[in-house]
Amino acid sequence: AYDLDALDAQVVGQCVNEMTGQRMLDPDTVPDDLSIESIQIVGRYALTFRWSDGHQTGIYSFRLLRGLCEQHDEIRDGGDKH
Repeated sequence: AYDLDALDAQVVGQCVNEMTGQRMLDPDTVPDDLSIESIQIVGRYALTFRWSDGHQTGIYSFRLLRGLCEQHDEIRDGGDKH
């Protein structure tokens, strides 16, 4: 099980233009109460989220999300791998 608030913050940090790599969102402008309202499977490889502010942009591969969760675990555990 993973902390969805931490996952929200990490996913928002990944909001970049896939062609240019330019950051599309300033994380400092994201409301503290932003949350995931629904999740949909995209094909067999990714998820997309509907956020509480009404937007639904981005496709997040299972590989990316797993990597974000592992980063969160490392930060939470002080850098120790299990």
